[in-house]
Amino acid sequence: MLLLPLSMVAQEAKIAVVKFYDVLTVMPEASDMENQLMALQERYRAEMQSLENEHNRKQSDLVNQQDSLTENIKTMRIQEIQDLQTRYENLYQMAQQDTEKKRDELFAPIQEKIQKAIDQVGDENNYTVIFMANPNVILYMGKTAVDVTDQVKAKLGLK
Repeated sequence: MLLLPLSMVAQEAKIAVVKFYDVLTVMPEASDMENQLMALQERYRAEMQSLENEHNRKQSDLVNQQDSLTENIKTMRIQEIQDLQTRYENLYQMAQQDTEKKRDELFAPIQEKIQKAIDQVGDENNYTVIFMANPNVILYMGKTAVDVTDQVKAKLGLK
């Protein structure tokens, strides 16, 4: 008798899945985000290339002129080359952090928009739970699980 109510609840559960990345990849906001991130990365890449070119030029000059330089000047130029290397490494770390921060900043409203559409589909269809259908996470999906990806896309006005 005690197990009867639990079995009834289990039978009433409606489970659905959504292919989050299928939705994300067709959103115009996602391609705008990628374009902005690529532009940011390109600006950093150009600056890093400039530093690398300067480093290579100074290193080449040092090698070519090392016999004619005094020890003090040679030491100073070696320090300049090391400083350029340090600046390059700092810029690389800054680029990584800035790009990650920008990605998070741009992705948050997109994720919120998708979540709102998922919530609406879940509420309208009385689903108990909607899982993200990620082939690396879901090991088995039974025939009664419903794929609501197209419904979520429709809520977002996507094809």
